[in-house]
Amino acid sequence: MIKVCHMTSAHAPGDVRIFHKECVSLGKAGYQVYLVQRGESYEASGVHVIGVGQPSGGRLTRMTAFSKKVYETARALDADIYHFHDPELLPYGHKLKKLGKIVIFDSHEIYEIQMRKKPYLPDWAAALMAMVYTHYERYVVHRLDGAVVPCLRADKPFFGGAARRLVTVDNTPKLEELYDRYDPESSRDSRQVCYVGGLTEARGITVSIQAAHAAGCRLALAGLFSPAGYEARLRAMPEFSCVDYRGMLDRKEITALLNASGIGLCLMARGAQFDCATNFNVKTYEYMAMGIPVILSCNAFNRKLLDKWNFGICVDPGNVEEITGAIRYLLDHPEEARRMGENGRRAVKEAFNWNVEEAKLLELYAELCTAGGKEVPV
Repeated sequence: MIKVCHMTSAHAPGDVRIFHKECVSLGKAGYQVYLVQRGESYEASGVHVIGVGQPSGGRLTRMTAFSKKVYETARALDADIYHFHDPELLPYGHKLKKLGKIVIFDSHEIYEIQMRKKPYLPDWAAALMAMVYTHYERYVVHRLDGAVVPCLRADKPFFGGAARRLVTVDNTPKLEELYDRYDPESSRDSRQVCYVGGLTEARGITVSIQAAHAAGCRLALAGLFSPAGYEARLRAMPEFSCVDYRGMLDRKEITALLNASGIGLCLMARGAQFDCATNFNVKTYEYMAMGIPVILSCNAFNRKLLDKWNFGICVDPGNVEEITGAIRYLLDHPEEARRMGENGRRAVKEAFNWNVEEAKLLELYAELCTAGGKEVPV
């Protein structure tokens, strides 16, 4: 049996993309799957999770000593295929390749763009860091067997065209997780707007609060505020009175929240990777799966897909009046809002679900196994 080892030093235990989608899918396909990550060891859904404890200290410690610990634990497993998920593991992916292993880099973000937007760095330092990182990333990726990305860049090749094999595996929902749990008889509150995910300025939380308050709606927020102090600044706003803050929710609680909400918001700020990514943010897919019309940021990709599927409304993510108008429009046109929700569910069932993406992942693994002279599981 082909042994596969996924590695992450940055992501939390139980990460949906890494564990619930990729690792579980590979296990079901006949691979022997290990996942080295922070936390404790356990076995679940056919995956052997190897916990290496928690990183001590700050970000720098995690990116150095802790990532080395993840690598050493993973190397000791002597797997056939290594699949890593964090930029700080690039040096160790390179080392594993030198040991003759099949190695895949799974880039969850467009890190070059992300690094240029770090709020804790001056612009010149962020630009320098992004330039150095990008050069090294391409150097390593070119020497690996393959790369997995959740989307393409609208105007540039991913990794500057350095990857030998590049596969787009979007982070779309599993049908059995949300789509199949949609409850058409649930007591949905049309005046409850919701957002689930990271609660940051760049993800439109401030403007979402202002727009929901202006539209006379309740805004249900689920997730963690970042950076430190952002929550306090929001709570000082008079508009925060419309917020129903739920904190961190598990998947069952998220399902209940989405079944009870009338509109989903996904207002990613301009000037980041969201402007050029050729996919939706994962929360947009989740709203669609649960039959909720979506108000989302206006960019070329979003407009194109909305024209095709008509599941929501595009707005300028920095224009509170425009966002407020979109909320009011959906409130004033309940039948159209309902049709948009149905269209979103149809789009998820036909095109945007994990079954489609899983096939791409398994095809990549089969190709790499064949090229490496290994028998593909059947």
